Amino acid sequence: MAHQPSRRELLVSAAAGAGALMCTDSWAQQPKSANERLAFACIGVGGKGSSDTADAAKNGDIVAICDVDQKTLYQASELYPNAKLFADYRRMLDEMGKSIDAVTVSTPDHTHAPAASLAMRMGKHCFCQKPLTHSLYEARKLAELAKRHKVATQMGNQGTAGDSLRLNAAMIRAGALGTVTSVHVWTNRPIWPQGQARKEPSPVPATLDWDLWIGSAPMRPYAEGYHSFAWRGWWDFGTGALGDMACHTLNLPFHALDLRNPSSVSATTSGNNRDSYPKSTQIQYKFPAIGTRRPISLVWYDGGNLPPQDLLYGEKSADSGSVIVGDKGVLYTPGDYGGGGKWLGGATAVAADFVKSPGHFEEWVRAIRGGEAAMSNFPDYSVPLTETVLLGNLAVWADGATVEWEAKRLRAKNVRDLDHIIRPKYRAGYSL
Repeated sequence: MAHQPSRRELLVSAAAGAGALMCTDSWAQQPKSANERLAFACIGVGGKGSSDTADAAKNGDIVAICDVDQKTLYQASELYPNAKLFADYRRMLDEMGKSIDAVTVSTPDHTHAPAASLAMRMGKHCFCQKPLTHSLYEARKLAELAKRHKVATQMGNQGTAGDSLRLNAAMIRAGALGTVTSVHVWTNRPIWPQGQARKEPSPVPATLDWDLWIGSAPMRPYAEGYHSFAWRGWWDFGTGALGDMACHTLNLPFHALDLRNPSSVSATTSGNNRDSYPKSTQIQYKFPAIGTRRPISLVWYDGGNLPPQDLLYGEKSADSGSVIVGDKGVLYTPGDYGGGGKWLGGATAVAADFVKSPGHFEEWVRAIRGGEAAMSNFPDYSVPLTETVLLGNLAVWADGATVEWEAKRLRAKNVRDLDHIIRPKYRAGYSL
C-alpha cells in the first residue's frame, strides 16, 4: 500500500505548497504514441472526482491524487495504491510535474481555474469539470493558456459526446425547425439550500484542511453547509443552479445554434442577498444575428420556474429540459443531455450527418496522443459555453438591470460595479 501521510505531514505539505514556485513556462511535451502509458494526476477525488479518476485509470496510470479532505484521499488511495498523496495541488504539481502527462480537476467551482491554469502553464493536458470556471475572466484566460501551451483540453460536460445530442443539433442546422427564434431551458435545481443566511461558525472537521478548501476565495470561518456539496449555493464558491446544470441542459441549443456572445442579459429572482444565490431565477438572453442565423432569445428557468406550457403542445413537462422554437415547429428534449426528444407543432426530423464520438473522456485521450481535439475543448467550445452560462449569473448579481454585454472586452457597457464578479480577486498564494 502507498504511504499514507499523517495529518501533520499533509499540512506541512500544504504550507510548503503555498510558497512553492509557480511555474510559468510550459514544460514542452510531445504527443504520446498509442503504446505509451499516460501518467495522470487527479485533483479532487471525491464525488464526481471519483468517476473522473476512474476514467483516467482506464486510460493510463494514476501517479498522484490530491484532495483537501484526508478521509476522501485515503479512500481513493485504496483504489490507486501506487499514487502519491497530496492535500495541496500546488505542491503536487511542483514535486510531480516531470512525472505527469495530464491532470483532471474535479473540485468546487472556485478552484477550477487556479488548478487548471497552473497545470497548463506547466504544459500538462487538462480535463476540468463543468462549469469550467467560477468567473468570466477565468474562462477567457483558460482559453488563452490552452492555445499558448498547445495542450489537449476538455470540460466535463459528457453529453457533448452523445450521438443523440449531436444528431439533434445537426438536424436543427439542416433546417428541421426552419428559422429558430427562441429557446427555453429549465432545471429542477437547486436541490441544495440557496437564498439563505450563513450559519454560525463551527469546528472544522478533523480530516478537512479548511484553508486549502477555501483556496483562492476570500477566507471565512468554517460552518455547516459548505463542504462537501452545498458550496454550489454560495457566490464565493459555486455558480448556483445555472452554473451547475446549464453546461448540460443548454448544451444542445448552444451546439446547434452557436449561442455565444449575447448582446444583453437580464434576470428576475426570488430575492438576492448576494452571498447565497437566489432560491429561483428566470434569466433572459438576447443573441444578435450572425451569418444566416437570425436573432434569438433564450430564457433560463430554475427553482421551480417553468417555460410556458403551450410550447409543449400538450406534452407533460419533465423536471428539466429544453424547447427550441422555430417557424416550422419545436424540438422538446426532456432531461439534461439534449438527446432523444420530440418534434412538435409540425416539425419533423430530417436527414443530417454528424461525427460520432469514441466517448467523452476518450476524445480527450485521443487529443493527448496527437489526434483530433475533443469537441468540448477549452478554446473552441467549453470556454464560449461557460461564458454564456456565467453571464446569466452576472445578470442575477445586477438584480433586475439589463446588462448590455461587450464580449470582446469582457465588460458590461451600461452597469457599473460588476468587475469583481467578472474578475474576482484571488487570495494570496493563488494565481492564474
